[in-house]
Amino acid sequence: MFYFDPTYFLFVALPTLVLSGLVQMYLKSSFAKWSRVPNSERMTGMQVGETLFNKTSLRPIPLEQTQGSLTDHYDPHANVVRLSTPVAGQTSIAAMAVTAHELGHVQQYQTGSPLIGMRSLLLPAIQFSPTISYIAFTLGILFNLTGLMWVGVVFFGFMVVFSLLTLPVELDASRRGLALLKEAGLLDTQEEVRGARQVLSAAALTYLAAAITSVMQLLYYINLIQRNRRYN
Repeated sequence: MFYFDPTYFLFVALPTLVLSGLVQMYLKSSFAKWSRVPNSERMTGMQVGETLFNKTSLRPIPLEQTQGSLTDHYDPHANVVRLSTPVAGQTSIAAMAVTAHELGHVQQYQTGSPLIGMRSLLLPAIQFSPTISYIAFTLGILFNLTGLMWVGVVFFGFMVVFSLLTLPVELDASRRGLALLKEAGLLDTQEEVRGARQVLSAAALTYLAAAITSVMQLLYYINLIQRNRRYN
């Protein structure tokens, strides 16, 4: 089975493991560092969110607290922002930055961002792509059916495109979040600006790592098909 292919281990699995590990270490260390530094307004994440709704053009939506760490997200279906316990209750620069990022997503939906629109078009395909890709590629390998393997690659390609679109969406949300903080007058010091940018940049790296991983995986599948054709 291709799961035990040394090429996969050396050029996909190992680099992915190292890259993801380094990115997670940087994200956690950046978040921990700026979680210890209070923002100048001494506002919790929840209070930052309410202030951004009150002092910017954002239309207010519910803010909820959710369990876990770094589990913050905007749920467009329920139209609610959920902030993790450390972010919702802390008065840190990190909490302020993460909250602003999630409200940046809110602004994307409220203003009809084309990036969000393009990614949303792929959502129906993404729901079924992983299963179809896995089945098609596995059966193609087992029965030496190159055409079926290419079907698996095509459906995996939908996931790659989705991952590549996610990166600019997240970067744009961070850009919008910083702009909202400035509009609301919550970035009073250069330290706050520097801290917020570092936290948001670290978070963006996780999406960059995911995009790189998905592209590497796709290239491996294509290479495997080409090798399979040479040997048959």
